Amino acid sequence: MFGCAGCGAVLTAAVSEVALPVHVIDTHWETLHPPLLEAGSYAVDPAQSDAVLLAPGDTRGTRLILERAAGYCMGIDGRDGPNLACLNCDLPVGTRMDDCGCWQVVRLVPQAVVRLPGPPERPVMDWPELLATDALWHRLSKFRDIPAGVALAHVAVAAGGAPVEAAPGPVAGLLGRALAKLPRTGKAPKRLDLAGPAFGEPPADLVLVPIHPQTGDIWQPRTGAVPVPLDAALWAELAFPPHRTRLPAVGGLPPGTERDDPLPPHPPYPIEPSPYAFRSTLARLTTAVDVDVDGGVG
Repeated sequence: MFGCAGCGAVLTAAVSEVALPVHVIDTHWETLHPPLLEAGSYAVDPAQSDAVLLAPGDTRGTRLILERAAGYCMGIDGRDGPNLACLNCDLPVGTRMDDCGCWQVVRLVPQAVVRLPGPPERPVMDWPELLATDALWHRLSKFRDIPAGVALAHVAVAAGGAPVEAAPGPVAGLLGRALAKLPRTGKAPKRLDLAGPAFGEPPADLVLVPIHPQTGDIWQPRTGAVPVPLDAALWAELAFPPHRTRLPAVGGLPPGTERDDPLPPHPPYPIEPSPYAFRSTLARLTTAVDVDVDGGVG
């Protein structure tokens, strides 16, 4: 839990730390976004001086500073700096963002908050437990292009300049088109496939593996392949895709009829990795390569 550094008042009900979602690196312009984090959880953003992030609904004992509540069109975008003040002492303690094109989030000002004793954090689940529950499925799934762009940058760096051939199937469907646009060298190509808990480890040079949603740890292969981190929810969609269920037709209908049988919940169009997420991640990982996913060198 966190409190006001000025008076010690409790500022949030979030008690369990989770890994910072990779989605924070990008957004969809003029789109209303859901909260970046689940209720009751918080994450630390090292890129923003270790700011504590939480869902807006988890704030306590704060008021909106109205003169700092400007935004683009549908909410507040944080352009005026900290816009939440402690109700008890009026110290600015955080910035709420909920405008279109913004993840709904509150960023607590690091120097204005202190950690308080609170309830025990949620126990860390192991991979079997995560797979047995719905913990790997979240409401950010419509923003698949962002973690795909992040993963593409990690693949480019892990390949060390070698061309990458995506294994047929879900990996090729996710990254195959983007990988084909990357500059090619004379090095031997590397094969990219999927690996992870309860899925197995096919022969490959590089393997897309899940990031633990609570700890941020990367699942480690045992075969010597180089692990490439991927958002756990997107990894789960690739590893264990939802299957189409055929409802039985009884009497009167021709064999094979599938009335009112919905299609699988797949995206209506292929996922294109976010160019911005790709470039931003690549810039963070290395300054030696400047590649444009739209083709060629940027």
